[in-house]
Amino acid sequence: MSERTFSWELFNKAPLVGIIRNVSPEDVKRILPIYREAGLTTVEITMNTPGATDMIRYALENEHYGLNIGAGTVCTKEDLDAALEAGAQFVVTPVLSKKVVKSCVKKGIPVFPGAYTPTEIFNAWELGASMVKIYPATALGPGYIKDLKAPMNQLKLLPTGGVSLENMEAFLKAGANGLGIGGQLFDKKLIQDKNWDGLKAHFLQFAQKLAL
Repeated sequence: MSERTFSWELFNKAPLVGIIRNVSPEDVKRILPIYREAGLTTVEITMNTPGATDMIRYALENEHYGLNIGAGTVCTKEDLDAALEAGAQFVVTPVLSKKVVKSCVKKGIPVFPGAYTPTEIFNAWELGASMVKIYPATALGPGYIKDLKAPMNQLKLLPTGGVSLENMEAFLKAGANGLGIGGQLFDKKLIQDKNWDGLKAHFLQFAQKLAL
């Protein structure tokens, strides 16, 4: 488990979880400082990325200042154990696994489990989720967040999947407490071309939208 704990203060400065999936370790090493310099603060490395645990370890040893480093796509207790052993400061799941959520709550690790229907979402919250990841948010869009918040305004929601530069403002206005963004944020072409200046400018656009 990480000796460094998740900072809500950092998260609230830029309430966006950047999802790193299938990016090489060399590129991750270049991306993390650029991500921080752009004003973004929270990143998850998915456990189905080759070398994920090594990347989480590297990030915590070398780039932890000003960043929350977590593990994503945590589906099983085995995934969770590996993620926490690597030092993950928070955990994100694509589905609602009671075992994973309860274990995180017991250990005091923020957990953002994936859920979709109102019942799943409420159950995740009742289990002790720090925020509930609404996944996939693509089809129902910002209106769904607004509809969920109307009767259950105590919920903290993190729409993920289909969130982009164009609609992130609408999700936040609808009541989202944060946003999960993967491919739209970590632009494959910019990364493949090693266009680090371009990537920083791209990140800055997201950071600026969060500041509105």
